[in-house]
Amino acid sequence: MYDLIIRNAHIVDGTGAPAFDGDLAITNGRIAALGAVNGTARREIDAEGKLLTPGWVDVHSHMDGQATWDPLCSPAANHGITTLIMGNCGVGFAPCEPSDTAHDRLIAVMEDVEDIPGSALHEGISWDWESFPEYLDAVEAFPRAIDVGAQVPHCAVRTYVMGDRGTHNEKATSEDIEKMASIVKEGVSAGAIGFTTSRTELHTTREEQAMPGTYADENELLGIGKAIGDLGGEAIFGLVSDFTNWQEEMDWMKRLSIDNNCQINFVLFFREESDWPRVQAQLEFCRKAAVEGAQLIPHIGARPVNLLLSWDGTIHPFSFHANYAPLSILSHEERLNELRKTQVRAAILAEELPLMGDDFMDTIIGGYDKLYELGTPPNYEPGPQDSIAAKAREAGISPQQYCYDLMMERNGKNVVYFPCFGYGANDLSRQVELLEDEATVISLADTGAHCGVLCDASVPTQMLSFYVRDRERGHRLGLEQAVKMQTMDTARCVGLNDRGTLQVGMKADLNLIDFEQLQLEAPEIIFDLPAGGRRMFQGATGYLATIVNGEVIMENGRYTGAVPGKLIRGAQAAPAV
Repeated sequence: MYDLIIRNAHIVDGTGAPAFDGDLAITNGRIAALGAVNGTARREIDAEGKLLTPGWVDVHSHMDGQATWDPLCSPAANHGITTLIMGNCGVGFAPCEPSDTAHDRLIAVMEDVEDIPGSALHEGISWDWESFPEYLDAVEAFPRAIDVGAQVPHCAVRTYVMGDRGTHNEKATSEDIEKMASIVKEGVSAGAIGFTTSRTELHTTREEQAMPGTYADENELLGIGKAIGDLGGEAIFGLVSDFTNWQEEMDWMKRLSIDNNCQINFVLFFREESDWPRVQAQLEFCRKAAVEGAQLIPHIGARPVNLLLSWDGTIHPFSFHANYAPLSILSHEERLNELRKTQVRAAILAEELPLMGDDFMDTIIGGYDKLYELGTPPNYEPGPQDSIAAKAREAGISPQQYCYDLMMERNGKNVVYFPCFGYGANDLSRQVELLEDEATVISLADTGAHCGVLCDASVPTQMLSFYVRDRERGHRLGLEQAVKMQTMDTARCVGLNDRGTLQVGMKADLNLIDFEQLQLEAPEIIFDLPAGGRRMFQGATGYLATIVNGEVIMENGRYTGAVPGKLIRGAQAAPAV
């Protein structure tokens, strides 16, 4: 007898092969049979022709704190994510000296760089560890619904080894490098998926300093890479960079990869259309480097780098207006009551735009030709005619008036969409081109990060509902293609060969989906993190069941209470069939 049989499903198995109709049986958390399944099970689900896929694998989550207190790693499970990887961009919480000062330092970096409320991290994290292996033990001990894997973060390692010297990005000595390499080796041996670092000046602290590790030289990076190589090269070396000198950076990445038989996952994004030739050149570099034995895997986003602007969020177009300042410290209801007052609205709108002379900030404050209503259902591919400036002209009012009233909708929770980087073409054609490139892997969801301005955890839902089904301003992705991108491709890029496809012997991580009804809900700020911390939350409809290790964890959008999730320790081999 099987544990579970799903019958009459339309199966997309994650390999890219054509979909087919059939049944799937599960025993002991593994796929036991596929196709026409005979026999009985403790539970059967009649899929009635609905879509059955592998569970989504999220390789860029920043759930390092939340994974220690939230069994769902919400909103991951709301969007069918069954595996997520954390420790991205070089930030995390281990190793860390057992002192309030050390804890505060790492929390401050995470709050400043990833916009995760410090109050929530202080309240939610128990700090039952000092070393990275102890951190893994603490993550493993917590009951959870989905699987998580961790990477060793450069910022924490550098700070632990070098103290203030590391925090202030001083050059590491040979002794420092040796100690850091030893810690990374210890973490990987204990089960870390890999090591990550950040080399982008976008990641700055409240003192306007680049986060620790940003300016690490080649000796430091190659020294840590050698530690991975010494262990057999199964672990991943991950990084994000501005690529100001991209050829120089790609050269040392290639050398590190070849010398240590090590895969390098790097974030590939662009700001302006003028950056596009550089992106194309980097993709070609990866293809040529592969011939020489390098493993360079570009991680790309399915959306432009974007901000969701709202009254309760981190920032919005009226944040710097003098008459808004007293309202910024109020609760949601108190603020909303004030914003509804005619005299308050008039006073804010009467102000001259508080422009700062910075293109990025001034676009948020007054660049209404690049700001859009996200809408319901959300529209992540708006055209120039959809901008707030264009809508205001149609309505015969100022853009500021239109924006203010727009943000007041949905009880003051409505959001303004700002695709800030990578939307110079005014459509998603660049994102589609990157998604379809054989060299790339979909990533950058930042599932647990940028809580006041982002909810790209919803990308897996958008991939099917929009890129496959509803897109009108360009060609659509194939269903089998889109599923493969976020199951087999993502799993393999972090060394997980035991999941991501529906094949006999593989982990039974599945999504049962009503494809025609699958839809994103409008995002909004909610206050459910520890200490009442805020976050941008976006739900979805159309997920009939999400299954992890053979157990149903979500059914018709509701959590079942099951906790079959586990800590992933290191690369996972494909099962013997």
